[in-house]
Amino acid sequence: MALIELQDVHRSFTVRTRTGRFSRAKREVRAVDGLSFTVDAGECVGYIGPNGAGKSTTIKMLTGILVPSSGRLRVAGVDPARERVALARRIGVVFGQRTTLWWDLPLRDSFELARRIYRIPEARYRENLGRCVELLDLGGLLDTPVRQLSLGQRMRGDLAAALLHDPQVLYLDEPTIGLDVVSKGKVREFLREVNRDRGTTVLLTTHDLTDIEQLCDRVMVIDHGRVVYDGGLEGLHTTGRSERTLVVDLAQELAHPVEVPGARVTRVEGPRQWLAFPAEESAAPIVAAVAARYPLVDLSVREPAIEDVIARMYAEVAIG
Repeated sequence: MALIELQDVHRSFTVRTRTGRFSRAKREVRAVDGLSFTVDAGECVGYIGPNGAGKSTTIKMLTGILVPSSGRLRVAGVDPARERVALARRIGVVFGQRTTLWWDLPLRDSFELARRIYRIPEARYRENLGRCVELLDLGGLLDTPVRQLSLGQRMRGDLAAALLHDPQVLYLDEPTIGLDVVSKGKVREFLREVNRDRGTTVLLTTHDLTDIEQLCDRVMVIDHGRVVYDGGLEGLHTTGRSERTLVVDLAQELAHPVEVPGARVTRVEGPRQWLAFPAEESAAPIVAAVAARYPLVDLSVREPAIEDVIARMYAEVAIG
């Protein structure tokens, strides 16, 4: 069953620019241009694209913050713009660069305020709070003022607050931005459990492809307000011929680039070399080949930037 439905949705803004000392010109900017897609109950979907593609505008329309200029939009059978209060009880929203927690209050009090706002029954609230505290490791932070929490701790608190009322849909906008590796791991594991065990539908926007790889079975790429790809992550990499990069630090500088099957050297700086290989392929055989043939000190694997994946996708379409 489709929980989120968009049919030919448009959203335009009027932008005024100065053309002279006392004059300005108006022009229309289409942030979302004929957007149509559905998301079924229980799906975890990555909604990605470059800056200015229309991702945030879409999320704001889905939450009722913005009204579409035209088209049809439904979330859980509700028109977000006309029934914001009814919709608020069915959705949860987490923005990575903003917090819904009360800055000067202990984390526990922010959760209690959420209980009162959403009118969550006491027993249900206690059960959900206990589960979130356990899975997100918040036990030692409940009496700490939000302003004293680290970014990772605050993000985990925001996730808990967004899920206390058992929303059907969870919107996530850059939920791991700025987090360290440990915090990212905790957030991702929690989101996997929420989606798998509770069947919560998740729509995730992010610039971190690792978030998508670890959480989502489906990816939608949006650019200039239109969906340009809808399918699996492997298909996205294949369509755009995206590449990951293996950065190797050798014990000494070589007179020639590293040569291993399945990868090509794209850059050399002293003993450090950059090897590109198809994103859908495993890095393990390439790492093993480098380690067997060369004196290796350190290495790391870098994921392709979403902007690069989309740029390659467009290049392939243009060539075709």
